[in-house]
Amino acid sequence: MYIATVRLADDFGCDLIGIQYQQGLKDLVPASDLAEGLLNNVDRPPVKDRTNAYDLYPDAALPHFNEVDECAGIDALITNRVWKQLGYSPETTLHDVRYGEDYNGIFTWVFEISGAVPPEHLVGGYKGAISVRQPPMYFQKGGGTIRGISKPGEVIWSRVYIEDNRLKVDIGRAHAVELPSEETERRWRDTTPQWPMMHAQLLGITRDQMMAKHKANHVQVAYVPDVQAAQKALAVKAACFQALGLEVIICGTETGLE
Repeated sequence: MYIATVRLADDFGCDLIGIQYQQGLKDLVPASDLAEGLLNNVDRPPVKDRTNAYDLYPDAALPHFNEVDECAGIDALITNRVWKQLGYSPETTLHDVRYGEDYNGIFTWVFEISGAVPPEHLVGGYKGAISVRQPPMYFQKGGGTIRGISKPGEVIWSRVYIEDNRLKVDIGRAHAVELPSEETERRWRDTTPQWPMMHAQLLGITRDQMMAKHKANHVQVAYVPDVQAAQKALAVKAACFQALGLEVIICGTETGLE
């Protein structure tokens, strides 16, 4: 599936590609999440063209939007282009917003996705990634996830959606944090232990504010090197979206753009 997806993208000259796994495809083939995670990683197994003559998309991620969620492809492509221009690692993950609760007095979200995470986003990279069988409840024919814990660091989160017949984007900053292993395991048990997890603390936006405009259970995340880089990336990405005609909503009071 991974090889076929890259070759299809090349056949049609795609800058990004999505696998419409739900609903329908999941009843026909094993889960696509392992392939999707690899696609989103710059350091990934090479794929030859159909004549086996040359590598396709060499030394680059092929942005992939998991489940073809509403507008996720736009977000992934713009992030990829902006991050590369800024010299940052361009990998993105489209996470499910599963739930959250306080930890040591700070509200900490559980972001999970059904396996489609680039190893670059995990603690230890490929060494921290394991592939396990997808739960039969979701994926009757099995297939592998990429499972791991998202590395601590500065993150830009965003979600593009349609409202009032217009494209809009919410965007803000977050810390991906490390929690004790017993707390991580507890949160995994309460959700889906086969899937990769990010412990996310959103800056300057409450749980209720985040959920009040929740258009889907997906949110895009990308890492940046430090706080200064986070403020710059947020400003550049917001300006790019605005120039493309999207209404941009800066979420939070600790963005550096007040």
